[in-house]
Amino acid sequence: MYGTKKLNELGGEVRAHARRRLPTVSRVMSVMVMATGCAYWAQAQDATPVAAASAVPAATASLEPSLAHRPAETPAVAVAPQKVTLSVPKGTPLHVALDQEVRVAKQGQPIQGHVVEPVYAFDKLVIPVGTKVAGQITQIESVSTGKRTEAALDANFTPARKVQVEFNQITLPDGKLLPVHTTVTPGSGNVVEFVSAADEHQGKGVKDAAAERTRQAKQETKQEWESAMQQVRQPGKMHRLERFALDELPVHPQYIDAGTLYFAELQDSIDFGTETLTPEVASALGQTPPDGSVVQARLMTALSSATTHQGDAVEAIVARPLYDGDRLILPQGSFLEGTVIQAQPARHPGRNGQLRIAFREIQLESGVQKKMQATLAGVEAQKNANVKLDSEGGARSTSPSGRFLTTGLEVGLAGFAFIGDSGGGDLAHSSAGGVGGFKLIGLGIGLATRSQPLGMAMGAFGATRSIYGNFIARGHEVVFPKNTAMSISVGTHATTAPSSTAPSPVTPSPAASDSPKPN
Repeated sequence: MYGTKKLNELGGEVRAHARRRLPTVSRVMSVMVMATGCAYWAQAQDATPVAAASAVPAATASLEPSLAHRPAETPAVAVAPQKVTLSVPKGTPLHVALDQEVRVAKQGQPIQGHVVEPVYAFDKLVIPVGTKVAGQITQIESVSTGKRTEAALDANFTPARKVQVEFNQITLPDGKLLPVHTTVTPGSGNVVEFVSAADEHQGKGVKDAAAERTRQAKQETKQEWESAMQQVRQPGKMHRLERFALDELPVHPQYIDAGTLYFAELQDSIDFGTETLTPEVASALGQTPPDGSVVQARLMTALSSATTHQGDAVEAIVARPLYDGDRLILPQGSFLEGTVIQAQPARHPGRNGQLRIAFREIQLESGVQKKMQATLAGVEAQKNANVKLDSEGGARSTSPSGRFLTTGLEVGLAGFAFIGDSGGGDLAHSSAGGVGGFKLIGLGIGLATRSQPLGMAMGAFGATRSIYGNFIARGHEVVFPKNTAMSISVGTHATTAPSSTAPSPVTPSPAASDSPKPN
């Protein structure tokens, strides 16, 4: 018991002593806690730059240490692909060539043809070459009294009448029948050929990459045209001889020749759905075509050397998409803007017209413009117009190569009529003069009358008319109707007008490569 009591007393003393020492111990413990906290805080401060540096992207940390504090860039948000409407708009022409000749008989008479220029919507081929097109004759116009009298003086009592046609159905390659409403534009109804510009380096052995690219593109276009026209059913030799004999008769039927070309403008748009335009494709659109590229376009401004003036604006629309490798640069529907830099009308005696145009600018449907320099590399032209293109894209009409032969024949027949007994009765001489003056009807008159003076008069008339028409009369004009197909060569050489007043060529400037067109 004593021991327990003694222990209790000792415990009380210890507790009392501890209570007296508590403030001192608390202060010591507080100092220790604060010191420990400061140590941990210092270590954290030393480690912070390392952690921050590791959080900065490597590209930023590698620039400058002073940029390491900047936050990482937010990654770009992916742009959703756009949808492009594949629509052939109202006003787009179908270039339709007749498959075979048509003997004109009556209104409502059916005609058949095929497309010779492909039709695109943005970058998709929707109406390929060879697509069948059906139509009909809608009107056969009468001939004025003046023209009928003029034709009768040339022993032609059935002068050609103007025939109006329309096309109302397309048969797509998959067999689908597509009804359309079209209007044939002026300048249609002629047999047409595709004329390529002369090679600038022909015979010189000089070739560069751009010129070679242009030459290959022109050759491909020419081959495409010839391939498209091979579908035309040309009449055989016997039929052509028959046609020639019939045309010489005073009364003869009228034909529309196989291969006659019509520009049939759509009066309603045609929808072919939509396609996806990826950001990669969109980023390449509107780039300036590389030198030597050939853009396939159609003329929106009708041109004629008789009425067009230097400085007149010219506009064309891209008919086929243009690619640079696999990149789409110009979609169908882009516009080309240019200027007439030379216009010379036909004059007497026998001087033919000339035209020269240059394109200076490309405009996308979005309004973005690009400067460029381009000239004609090829063009559709009437076959009887004898149009030629020089190496710089200048167009001029040339006189028929057979004019010397025909004129010489007429003069020879007239001279033969003057030989012999002028008293009359010479059948050969009177008929020769009649043939020279009035063809078959003149031959008939000569055979019937056997009058040499009459034969001499008819022969002199024929020779004079031939000389005047081939060498003295006004020459031929250069005519490019609206919707004429053109190949336009980009940047292979400078184009200037021969006159000092012509506008100077525009050289593309890097600083002006993009400029939105004002509304």
